[in-house]
Amino acid sequence: MSKDWIKLMIGAFFEVLWVIGIKHSNTWWEILVTVICILISFYALIKAGESLPVGTAYAVFVGLGTAGTVVTGILFFGEEFKLSKILLIIILLIGVMGLKFVTGEKGASQK
Repeated sequence: MSKDWIKLMIGAFFEVLWVIGIKHSNTWWEILVTVICILISFYALIKAGESLPVGTAYAVFVGLGTAGTVVTGILFFGEEFKLSKILLIIILLIGVMGLKFVTGEKGASQK
């Protein structure tokens, strides 16, 4: 796995953190941490997009962020567990993995 895909996964991880932060931040320092997570998240996406196709990078970023947010909500914040929701998240993750496997880096595909 290339460093650009790792950057993208790090960005998605911080996306989950800032999405949770937007909902649960109540103090100035929690809001500050949320803003820092936003900056890290989008910086990682931008850096990954320098070598990966932007459309694929964004789709993977959003897909992983969505899956992570849903799972985190169920595990830590008491959101309703529905089998249909989990199955749809699994389908989403299969699509994200499929994009990763069929997508090369810009430099590799242009040579």
